[in-house]
Amino acid sequence: MNAEPLIKKLGDELRALISREKMEEPAMVGIHTGGVWIAKQLHEQLKLKLPLGTLNINFYRDDFSRKGFNPVVNPSILPFDVDGRHILLVDDVLQTGRTIRAAMNELFDYGRPASISLIVLAERNGRELPIEPTLCAQHFQLEPHQHIKLQGPEPLQLEVLER
Repeated sequence: MNAEPLIKKLGDELRALISREKMEEPAMVGIHTGGVWIAKQLHEQLKLKLPLGTLNINFYRDDFSRKGFNPVVNPSILPFDVDGRHILLVDDVLQTGRTIRAAMNELFDYGRPASISLIVLAERNGRELPIEPTLCAQHFQLEPHQHIKLQGPEPLQLEVLER
């Protein structure tokens, strides 16, 4: 499935959210890797003033010891003050909620935001943690043996895969 129309839809909904919630100078943060791909497009579409931030949550994951050490880890980059700021946290797919929990833990290490709005391209049933997106472009009802993956960066495609 082509992700471009979904990203456009998210951008329109996000513009309305920023206006409705009266967010002054919100900061957008993409989660590596797919969340950064989407955040770059949304950031450009919305013409946000603050530079795009990126999070690499590998060391914050609760399953780090099971996944093993990955020697190539890109650093997180937050080129703005997190304290008191409205954060637009962008990820590709909300599956279990564990990635988002890790991202929020890392964000709070940088400061205390005024709010965090979770923006995802897609979500699926079967969450392990009570985390819900603020905005989601597409919901998938999947069987337990299926998952969603964003392929990219050119072109961005959502695929339902068998485990």
